[in-house]
Amino acid sequence: MRENWRAKLSVLAGASALALSAVTATPAQADDAPAAPLEVQLPADVSIVEGVTPEPGTEIPFPVEGTETAGAPGAVVSAKAAPPANTCVGSTSAFGSTGCFQYNGDVVWAGDTKKDGMSAAIGIYTDYGRAEAVCVNRLGVNTWATCDKDYRESGNVRLRALRYDGDTGKFYQPEGWSGWIPVDGRY
Repeated sequence: MRENWRAKLSVLAGASALALSAVTATPAQADDAPAAPLEVQLPADVSIVEGVTPEPGTEIPFPVEGTETAGAPGAVVSAKAAPPANTCVGSTSAFGSTGCFQYNGDVVWAGDTKKDGMSAAIGIYTDYGRAEAVCVNRLGVNTWATCDKDYRESGNVRLRALRYDGDTGKFYQPEGWSGWIPVDGRY
C-alpha cells in the first residue's frame, strides 16, 4: 500500500510540474495585447537594418487584416505588399510583428500589424556564427518592409519577432521565434 501511495504522489508531482511549466513557458499569441511592454536586451553589437518599401507591383498573398487590400484578390500596393507565398519558407509572429524569410535573394520581411507607436522588428540569427541583425519596419501599421541580406547557402537562419521603439532604441516583448530555416530553401 505504501508503494501505491508513492506512485500516486509521483504522478501528481509530475503533472503539477508539467502544468506549471506550460503556464510559465507559454509565449504570447500574435493577437494577445501585452499588459506592459517588457524590454528585451540585445547584444550591443547587433546590426539594426532599416527596412525599405517593397518594389511596386509586388503581390499580396497574405495582407495585413484591416487594410483596404485585405481579402481583395490580386490587389497590389507597394508598402502593404508581402512576399509571394511560394518563396517565403519560414515565418514567425508576435503581438504587432510578423516576419518571414524569402530564400531566393535572402530577403527578410517585417510586417507591422498593430497601431501602438512601435515598429515591427525581426531579428535574424544564423547557425554558423554570423553576427545577429534586426530588420526594423518603420513604415507604419499595416505595412511590410524588406531587408536584403546575404547568407551562406549551406547555413540556416532563425527569425525572432519583436517590437521596437525608435525613440528609445529599445526592443520589447512579447516575442516569437521561428524554427531553423534553410537559406537555400530546401528542407
